[in-house]
Amino acid sequence: MEEDRLLSSESTLEDQGLDHSIRPADLDHYIGQNPIKENLKIFIQAARERSEPLDHVLLYGPPGLGKTTLAMIIATEMGVNIRTTSGPALERPGDLAAVLSSLEPCDVLFIDEIHRLSRNVEEVLYPAMEDFFLDIVLGKDDTAHSVRLNLPPFTLVGATTRAGYLSPPLRDRFGVISRLQFYSPDELSLIVKRTASVLGTSIDQEACLEIARRSRGTPRIANRLLKRIRDFAQVEMDGRIDKTVARTGLERLQVDEAGLDRVDHQLLKGIIEKFGGGPVGLDTIAAAIGEERHTIEDVHEPYLLQIGYIQRTPRGRIVTEHAYKHFNIRQED
Repeated sequence: MEEDRLLSSESTLEDQGLDHSIRPADLDHYIGQNPIKENLKIFIQAARERSEPLDHVLLYGPPGLGKTTLAMIIATEMGVNIRTTSGPALERPGDLAAVLSSLEPCDVLFIDEIHRLSRNVEEVLYPAMEDFFLDIVLGKDDTAHSVRLNLPPFTLVGATTRAGYLSPPLRDRFGVISRLQFYSPDELSLIVKRTASVLGTSIDQEACLEIARRSRGTPRIANRLLKRIRDFAQVEMDGRIDKTVARTGLERLQVDEAGLDRVDHQLLKGIIEKFGGGPVGLDTIAAAIGEERHTIEDVHEPYLLQIGYIQRTPRGRIVTEHAYKHFNIRQED
């Protein structure tokens, strides 16, 4: 269903096309994540003054917060090229060697979903990150021998939604580790306003805030909601988005005032009505509402935890008093 997908912070093909057109080109135009942004400015300036590559950077946090955009900005600010790939795409050490050997000095290699690297590839990556060389094994059995390939100094930017899945040896090789936070409504409002301008859509400040408040602290979701509301405004109104148009569109998309969609309602009410508010295990919840475990854990839970509607305990998930109040359900003693 369309409304299920809208509030997913996972990237879609439509998002990728939109992201390319609205992505800020430098740190000065990147909205939010101020502590990370200010530190990166200093690290990048210092690296450029020394004519050295920036230390390897690990960006982690929920999807849709701007990790890919930051990686591209790092390359732009360093004045170098960027090569992009992902953990699942690097199936064999040879795949990694092909990418690394194509880099120029100080280039940026961006690996998305870096927690999904295979162990064999990860072990080849260690000396590449630390000493800028690769040891490649050629031949098999008795004829096998190792060849050392020197690499130009480069910067690896890794992105992950699951930093805890990274092995300690890999994590320890990153000199800059930054956790991206959910955005405030004011920050998201600025992003909505900027995106509307790029899209040539007229929108007022109240409408920007209305969309921002329901975007789960995530720019990707804010931009996706704006595009759908723009469709309503274009076809059924005069094309201009005001607060009334925004609220009507959001209601039709089944996004409530707390930024919860139909699946969030199913999840929370399922725990309340079927399991007395919890505690209940994640696999049991997934089976009860017909959703995949990883979808609940990666897409729905981070925001519900952020706003205090659920809690994780050793015995399972518990729905909090805030969720009961949101649904006007009396909490049993």
